[in-house]
Amino acid sequence: MQGGNKILDDFARMMTDAAGMAQGVKREAEGVFKSQFERMIRDMDLVTREEFEAVRDMAVKAREENDALSARLEALEARLPQAAGE
Repeated sequence: MQGGNKILDDFARMMTDAAGMAQGVKREAEGVFKSQFERMIRDMDLVTREEFEAVRDMAVKAREENDALSARLEALEARLPQAAGE
């Protein structure tokens, strides 16, 4: 029966080696995919999160300034009829 155990041991060792090799191939494929994906994203000339947030903050500030100027203009326009009537 020793011969049978040797065959099973060899088979188990071969399966373990195959599983390890499959893991290595998987890691390498993931690395290649990731680098290709990053290159593709870089080539698309997309903005970074920091750039997007900076422009968004500028837009919010411009909107607030616009609202303040609109309120100031309305206040000045409201005083015009009074000044003309006096």
